[in-house]
Amino acid sequence: MKKITLVLSMVLFTIAGAFAQIEKPVTWAYFAKKVSKDEAVVYLKATIEDRWHIYSQNVNDGGPVKTTFTFTPSKDFSLVGKTIEPKAIVKYESTFKMNVSYFEKAVIFQQKIKLNKGATTVKGKVEFMVCNDKQCLPPEEVEFSVPVK
Repeated sequence: MKKITLVLSMVLFTIAGAFAQIEKPVTWAYFAKKVSKDEAVVYLKATIEDRWHIYSQNVNDGGPVKTTFTFTPSKDFSLVGKTIEPKAIVKYESTFKMNVSYFEKAVIFQQKIKLNKGATTVKGKVEFMVCNDKQCLPPEEVEFSVPVK
């Protein structure tokens, strides 16, 4: 009887664990490319699972959490302009009662930097929110570190 109870308990915990898995529909990758002796571009790529999307940096107040990049200040480099993004999909979302800009499948954001020394590491964090047609996950913050050589 104890063996049956043990086996049933293990099956129950396995099933409960499968349902309790945290969804991570977005993965980030980072790389940099020098464009001259004293300039480089940092690329921040989001790969998004099917049926999910993340929002643009350009979302009006009252809408979803927009994607935001925060770069850790450094003496080794300075930011040139704002982080740029490709043209986003714009669609009315009844949840927010407004048009919102978002990306599906993959998106690459770019930040140009001026180098004050030959090699450095660009650090920072990205905050974003991911949604599908049924739900939005809580906003997430991910730290990044990108070597520039």
